[in-house]
Amino acid sequence: MVEVAGLTKKYGKRLAIEDVSFTVPKGQIAGLLGLNGAGKSTTMNILTGCLSATHGTVKINGIDIAEESEKAKLCIGYLPETPPLYADMRASEYLDFIYGLKKAEERVAHTGSRKERESEKKRHIGRICSKTGIEEVYSSLVRNLSKGYKQRLGLAAALVGDPEILVLDEPTVGLDPAQVIEIRNLIAELGSSGTVIFSSHILSEVQALCSRVIVLHQGHIAADLGPQEMLEDHSLEKTFIDIVKGT
Repeated sequence: MVEVAGLTKKYGKRLAIEDVSFTVPKGQIAGLLGLNGAGKSTTMNILTGCLSATHGTVKINGIDIAEESEKAKLCIGYLPETPPLYADMRASEYLDFIYGLKKAEERVAHTGSRKERESEKKRHIGRICSKTGIEEVYSSLVRNLSKGYKQRLGLAAALVGDPEILVLDEPTVGLDPAQVIEIRNLIAELGSSGTVIFSSHILSEVQALCSRVIVLHQGHIAADLGPQEMLEDHSLEKTFIDIVKGT
């Protein structure tokens, strides 16, 4: 569960978000919508502990991310809009590095001999590679990967350690239509047993995947729509346009 209360972020005198509050329970896929500059990425960066809030709190499974940052971050998988990949690593080396960085062994293979723990790590990473469709580039240098494969490698990194909460910023950017469908299906699968918050500029994608849509406009929550509200009277597209135009 993600609990956000009174979240405010200022950059000098500029207010990026103000008094943003929402709760996303386990088993829900929530979409963040908004124009460029609405505050989506700022909100996601605070949710994942990459940025501190000026005011307000974020709790991840009841853990205050400002007070117990490391403990809270172990529950989160984060895919930024531009995945932080290392060009000179191979995809396999990068995932191995992320596995260690996340201390995934403590949750995935915390018992047994060193050989058994290594085998469990290999199985864990292999399963993630299969889910994200990157087996064929597993041994390739990151610098040689297409944009689509880099995006999928970033998603694979977010899944390392089986986090209960996923925060995904534009997860299907750079993917071809077949890959988009695969990743959408994966997000739907992950959302059935965990908590997923993702942003997208593709309204049809949000409507297809989300049981809830939070619309940010000029740093504030302009609407918080459930499935019935998304379907009633008019489409999500019209609702979004009405909000940003102030009608």
